Amino acid sequence: MLENIQFANPQFFWLLLLLPLAVVWYLLKRKKETAPLKISSVKGFKAGGSILPRLKPILFVMRLLALAALITAMARPQTLDISSRTKTTRGIDIVMALDFSSSMLAKDLRPNRLIALKEVVAEFIKNRPNDRIGLVAYAGESYTPIPVTSDKALVLNTLDQLDFETLKDGTAIGMGLATAVNRLKDSKAESKVIILLTDGVNNTGVIEPLTATELAKEYHIKTYTIGLGTNGMAMTPVAYNPDGSFRYGMQKVEIDEKLLKDIAKETGGKYFRATNNRKLEEIYEEINQLETTEIEEFKYYNYDEKFRPLALLAGALLFLELLLRYTVFRSFV
Repeated sequence: MLENIQFANPQFFWLLLLLPLAVVWYLLKRKKETAPLKISSVKGFKAGGSILPRLKPILFVMRLLALAALITAMARPQTLDISSRTKTTRGIDIVMALDFSSSMLAKDLRPNRLIALKEVVAEFIKNRPNDRIGLVAYAGESYTPIPVTSDKALVLNTLDQLDFETLKDGTAIGMGLATAVNRLKDSKAESKVIILLTDGVNNTGVIEPLTATELAKEYHIKTYTIGLGTNGMAMTPVAYNPDGSFRYGMQKVEIDEKLLKDIAKETGGKYFRATNNRKLEEIYEEINQLETTEIEEFKYYNYDEKFRPLALLAGALLFLELLLRYTVFRSFV
C-alpha cells in the first residue's frame, strides 16, 4: 500500500527538523520551571501523592504528534492511478505478394523456401498490430486469398493454409504485383506498401512487371522487393515421381535481380536478397523498422488525495491536548 503513495509537496518535510529543536527547548524550559526545594524530610509527601505531574509531558508529546501529522498533510500524500489510451495517427496498409511456384520447395533454406517464408512472414504480421495487412499469392497466375484487414488471426490462418498446389505453376511477377496494386489502389491509408517476394524470373502472365510497376507509381504505392534463393546451385524440384511426389535435382538459382531492383527504385522502395533463413528474417525485420506506424498515446492521471485523515488527526490531537491541559492537568498557579 505504501509504495503507491507519493507526495505533491515533499519540501514541507524539512519542517520536521524543527521537532527535535522543540524537544530540546521543552526539556530546557521544564528544567528552569522546576525550582529546587531543600527540606529535612519528605515523609510527609509520600502519602496521597498524585501521578498526574509525571504524565503531564504527554501533552507535549501529543502536540508534537499533531505537528508531525500536520506537516505530513501539508506535503500532500496522494495515490496515483494512470490509465492510457492509444490512437493510431498514421495507418499503413500492407499487401504481401508471395511467390507460390513449385520452385519455392527448393531446399537451400531450411526446411525449404516456402516453409521458411511462412514462418518469417507470420512473425512480421504479429509485429504489425496497428496496420491492416492483406495477402496476394501468385505463381503462373495470381489471386487474393485475403484482402487488407486488421484481423491478424484471420491473416495468419490464411497464410498457414496457402500452398504451391493452389495455383498453376510458373512465375508471373507482373500479375502478382498488379493484383497487389488492385488491392491497395482504393485504400484511404496515408501509407500504402507492397512487399513482393519471388525466387525466380518472370516467365508467364498477361501483365508485364514494368506495366504493373507504373500502376504502383500512379497510386503512390511503395514496393519492397525480395529475391529469395542462394547464390549458385540449389536442390530444386525438377520432375514428378510416379507416385506424384517431386523428384529433386541440383538446379542453378536464377533471380531477375535487375527487374526487382527497378520495381523497388521506381516506386520508392528497396530491393533485398535473401540467401538463407537468417538473412530472410533480417530483411523483414528491416522492413518492419522502415515502415513505422505513428502512435499517439493519451495518458490520464487520477490523483486521490490522502491528506484529509492526517489533518483530522492533527486537529483531534490538538483538541485533546487542550482539553486535558484545561481540565485534568489544569494548574492554578
